[in-house]
Amino acid sequence: MKYEFVPGDTKVIAPGRTVKRIRALVAIAALDVAPGDVGGYVESEKNLTHVSGNAWVSGNAHVSGKAQVYGDAWVSGKAQVYGDALIAGREDWLLVGPAKSSGWFTTAYRDEKLGVRVACGCFSGTVREFSESIEKTHAGNPVHLQQYRLFCQLVASNFGVEA
Repeated sequence: MKYEFVPGDTKVIAPGRTVKRIRALVAIAALDVAPGDVGGYVESEKNLTHVSGNAWVSGNAHVSGKAQVYGDAWVSGKAQVYGDALIAGREDWLLVGPAKSSGWFTTAYRDEKLGVRVACGCFSGTVREFSESIEKTHAGNPVHLQQYRLFCQLVASNFGVEA
């Protein structure tokens, strides 16, 4: 076993969905991880079977649902990865933020069903749906709307999709 759950260190990420922080039990030299280093959060032990190879979840990152993280991928910061995510390398996910309006980060990643999924606060969907959502949500605040439009453009450009 490479990791354990940190007792009492949990977060609620959605109604009925709680994630738990993990801690390294062994050194992972390629990632400069020492025994005792704390990582990110995962929803259950089932998620840990989807984190393999040299992959590592660190910081306040969340991995839940059927998400798969493997190879040389390292998900960190305040990234949220869930659903049918398929993270094999650094090019498969992007974290931007924090947003001026909420302080939340926007995470985009390759998704087996959607192609690219965008997750931000309580929103989760395609890049086009994200674009439509931010237009409605921030219509009354041009500063916040402009920042989210830039986030959306960055995500679309990074993954080569239409916004």
